[in-house]
Amino acid sequence: MKAKEWSVELYITEEGSDTVAQAVLFSGGEKRTTGRGHARRNPADREVPEIGDELAVSRALADLAGRLHGVADKDIAQFAGPS
Repeated sequence: MKAKEWSVELYITEEGSDTVAQAVLFSGGEKRTTGRGHARRNPADREVPEIGDELAVSRALADLAGRLHGVADKDIAQFAGPS
């Protein structure tokens, strides 16, 4: 059995009450897929940066999952049917 290794790198930026995250999946060679997520703190809430990070990253990972599923759907459609 051949083992494969894919990796995900997370990039988080904060500006004021906004947090933006990117989740980049590296799946070999030049192939990569990127998901994005955003969180905005309500001005009435206490400032707890970790919460913004958690929300933005979770949204970026969910977006990445959806994009990867879309890539798989296209691949299935391409190779489906008689050969």
